[in-house]
Amino acid sequence: MSAHTAPEPSAPDRAPTPRRVRVHHLAEAKARGEKITMLTAYDAVTARLFDDAGIDVLLVGDSIGNTMHGHATTLPVTVDDMVPAARAVARAARRALVVVDLPFGSYEAGPEQALATGVRFLKETGVSAVKLEGGRRVVPQVRALTEAGIPVVGHLGYTPQSENALGGPRVQGRGDDAAERLSEDALAVAEAGAIAVVLEMVPVEVAARVTEILAVPTIGIGAGPQCDGQVLVWTDMAGMTDWSPRFARRYAELGQALQGAARAYADDVRAGAFPDDGHSFAQ
Repeated sequence: MSAHTAPEPSAPDRAPTPRRVRVHHLAEAKARGEKITMLTAYDAVTARLFDDAGIDVLLVGDSIGNTMHGHATTLPVTVDDMVPAARAVARAARRALVVVDLPFGSYEAGPEQALATGVRFLKETGVSAVKLEGGRRVVPQVRALTEAGIPVVGHLGYTPQSENALGGPRVQGRGDDAAERLSEDALAVAEAGAIAVVLEMVPVEVAARVTEILAVPTIGIGAGPQCDGQVLVWTDMAGMTDWSPRFARRYAELGQALQGAARAYADDVRAGAFPDDGHSFAQ
C-alpha cells in the first residue's frame, strides 16, 4: 500500500506524520492489486516497531490469550483483557489501521451485545475497527455495527473461537459443499457491511475463489498467496516460540536471541561485571 505512505504536512521542527491507513484504502489497494500487510500486536512497543516498519493493519487479536496470557485457547479471553492491549496499540500506531477482536462471549448473543462491545472498544481504546468470527449467523451483528459507524472485519474458515465444534485447528472449506458454504458466508458478511474478510486455514483454490467474488479485500492466514493480503501472529512470524503453524514463516529467531541476552545479563550480574563504571554514577 505504498500510495498511502506520503507524509501529511507537519511543523518544521517535528518528524513528518505518516498518512493514516483508513478503511477506504483497503478497498483501493484491492482494486490496484496491491497486497495488504497485517500483523498482530498486543502492546505499545511492538505496535510502534511494526507501525514504523510499514505494516498496514495491526490486529489486537484474542490470540493474546495463547501468546501472552498462557491459555491453551482464545476462549478465556475477556473484553477487560482486550481493552488495555487495544489502547496501548492504538496509542502507539501513527499510520496503521488498528483492529481489535471481539472475544468469545462478547457478541454471540446478538446485535445489541455486539454493538455494546464495539462501542466500548472504540470509546475506550481508540481503535478504528473490530473483528468477529462467523458467517451468515453473525450477519445481524455485522449490520448493526456497520450501521452504527463501526467498521467490521469478518473471519471465516478455521475460527479459533469455535475450535471445540470444529474438532481443533483443521483446514476448512474442503470439498464442493463446504467450499460453497464458505463462499456464501463470505458474501453474506461482505454484503452486511464488512470491510474485509480474514480467511484462515482454507484451501488455496477456495480462498482464490472467495477473493475473486468479493468486492472487499480478503486477508489470508494459511489460505495461500492469492488473497488480497496476509496476516500472521507476530510471535510466529518472529520466531518467539519453539513451534509455529505450518503456514507461518519464521522471519527471525527472536526467541533464541532474547533468551541469549537474558543469559548474558545473568552471567554478568553473577560475575560482578554489571554494572561497571560505565553504567554507574559518581558523586
